[in-house]
Amino acid sequence: MNTPSPETESSVRVGVLVPLSWPGWVGAGEHLLAGVELGARVVNGSGGVGGRALELVVRDTAADPEKAVVAVEELAGLGVAALVGEYHSVVARAVAARADVLGLPYLCSSAVLDALTERPTEWVARLCPPQSRGWRAYADFLLAAGHQRIAVASVPSVYWAAGTRILQEYFAAHGGTVVELDVSSLDPAAVCDELVDHRATALLLLVGAPEPAVSIVKAVRRDQRLEDILIGAPAGQPEFAEWAALLGEDGAGIPFLRYLPERLTPLGVRVEAALHEQLGRTPSFVAFEGYDAIAVLADVLRTHGTDRKRIADTWPQVAVEGTRGRITFSRNAGVWQWMSPPIQIADRDPQQPARLRSLS
Repeated sequence: MNTPSPETESSVRVGVLVPLSWPGWVGAGEHLLAGVELGARVVNGSGGVGGRALELVVRDTAADPEKAVVAVEELAGLGVAALVGEYHSVVARAVAARADVLGLPYLCSSAVLDALTERPTEWVARLCPPQSRGWRAYADFLLAAGHQRIAVASVPSVYWAAGTRILQEYFAAHGGTVVELDVSSLDPAAVCDELVDHRATALLLLVGAPEPAVSIVKAVRRDQRLEDILIGAPAGQPEFAEWAALLGEDGAGIPFLRYLPERLTPLGVRVEAALHEQLGRTPSFVAFEGYDAIAVLADVLRTHGTDRKRIADTWPQVAVEGTRGRITFSRNAGVWQWMSPPIQIADRDPQQPARLRSLS
């Protein structure tokens, strides 16, 4: 069977990869998809791509790399011009590797693992900051607050292991220590005992949400021995409404990384209002990443056409005003990387847990 050509179809197809079912982080997937869909509606409302509609072909990855690879091959066969999306780093790595082999442009919106590909590739570009940049900023925040003895509650994963290594190296260079607690073999009560034994002043949740993160937070909050410990979540778990719904006041005051600027661009303000109406709640940074991914790709398609090789050759020429700043790409760690995505540290206000506040 012949693969449809993006240049001969009546619409311009774009493959969208998002986690929409367990064990994927469904809340993040829903926000990512909302941003992508809003971006496509805006593109189509302003004439599409050379008069052709931008058609999204969505596939659920369920945080499964093998399922994602199958989806990439299917989407390539359907004639998509490019791929966008994905939240989970281990899935994005699998997507990037297969896209590289197939010669299919992939704009990664939300997966931060530094080594997104095992070898340099011209086919992959990324909007979100590399993990090391964001997590070192988070470490600086902890150090400035006087935290030198850190514990991380983690589960086996390439992503969490990379985060732990970044923190251990950074704290060691600044006279601090990071101890790893494997929660695949420790229940929440045992985690509390380990925190006391190690005299940790901060516990970082390098685990999935809602579980085991929610159970660990509840156990720590109720342990009088740990009333002064800081709980942190660099991966952004408290960003989503589900966190506040499950934990209430217990979920407040837990700093996390958020890839938003202090002030959105004028476009960002308009997009925020539209996303709020669409989602029925405050949009997360992931929704803005989804919108920006479509904004970038639509600009490339309109200017340079739908030929896959031409799209990949165009990454270094991108200059698009996004919701969070001007987006351009430079080479970094083997892919085309937006080098100045915003990074802030935020939490849920202990006085108003439904409200997010910036701490940096």
